[in-house]
Amino acid sequence: MEAYIADWLNLLIRWLHFIAGVAWIGSSFYFIWLDNHLEAPREAADDEKGVGGEVWSVHGGGFYHAQKYKVAPARLPDRLHWFKWEAYTTWLSGIFLTALIYWYGAEIYLIDPSVADLSVPAAVGIAIAFIIGGWVIYDLLCKSPLANDTRVFAGVLLVLTAALAWGLCELFGGRGAYLHFGAVLGTIMVANVFFVIIPGQKLMVAAAERGEAPDPGPGITAKQRSVHNTYFTLPVLFVMTSNHYAMAYGHEYNWLILVGIALAGALVRIYFVNRHSGEASLLPAAVAIMILAAIAIAIAPRAGETREGSVSFDQVRNVVNARCTSCHSAAPVHPAFPVAPLGIVYDTEEQITNDADRIYQQAVVTRVMPIGNLTAMTDEERQILDMWYQELRGAE
Repeated sequence: MEAYIADWLNLLIRWLHFIAGVAWIGSSFYFIWLDNHLEAPREAADDEKGVGGEVWSVHGGGFYHAQKYKVAPARLPDRLHWFKWEAYTTWLSGIFLTALIYWYGAEIYLIDPSVADLSVPAAVGIAIAFIIGGWVIYDLLCKSPLANDTRVFAGVLLVLTAALAWGLCELFGGRGAYLHFGAVLGTIMVANVFFVIIPGQKLMVAAAERGEAPDPGPGITAKQRSVHNTYFTLPVLFVMTSNHYAMAYGHEYNWLILVGIALAGALVRIYFVNRHSGEASLLPAAVAIMILAAIAIAIAPRAGETREGSVSFDQVRNVVNARCTSCHSAAPVHPAFPVAPLGIVYDTEEQITNDADRIYQQAVVTRVMPIGNLTAMTDEERQILDMWYQELRGAE
């Protein structure tokens, strides 16, 4: 029953996380687009009342006219819309999911003894320290003189991000490391909203309500952090789906793959931001494509080595029964899995043989299965699966 309740919590909170994330990212992308499409106001009266830019658009059968003030209007409207709860809900639901899956289930999804033999309290404590420390270091970096030069700041941030990926992958199993990489970036994004963007906006609103000219400084700082957030978005979205791709997180150089894909995501976002600004250079997108192509080529499966001898299916069946069917069965016996993960079942010879490619990729190439090596599959058993697979494919 405990596992069943956990599954329902997982489903509902993951759904909420997805919905809130769509709302947050959608509004973020829209306002970045809006800022980059503003034109000088056509009406002299608009310029006189402080309008700095405007844009006309059409959507859903209607025309829209959006204006942005240089600082603030002379009189605030009765109703002012804020965009913050999308960010807060995304983070809160994401941290709940992280705690439910990767901390409560640390022995399954976070700890990999072959990477680092950590206790559950140590692993969870380190994970939390990374999440908090990531924000502290980033915030200090933004407040340092390095932030005055965009290219230098980006270079330092790239180095620190690579160090983050390497450190996580040296401590945790690949799947957990990737997730916590995204958790660090996501925490930076929401902390930007909570500690910088919203407080800055509140200062501007308070000044306007007092009839004073707002200090534009907080608005400039908020814009800087908002731009940083948009470049983090695509790397975080990749991490949210990365648990489906053991070829990446299960690779020997998983940290380098993570850095490469994150960089490619940021470059794609840079391309679109530049395009919105009228700078139509394809260079960032082209570099992103080359990075992804290089990764795909580098981690492509290689032909297996020719091994002497052969194995019988009975040997394979024994390995699968001992190491896989406690979870991947029509009636799983592992308490963490009331039903077979992804519906994958290995109760019959036909089911095992039909899924040979997956078994080989997950248990031999990436070695991410059994997850967290819960059932202690040995190197000799992986070799049996390897030889079986090579013989199976060689016979085709």
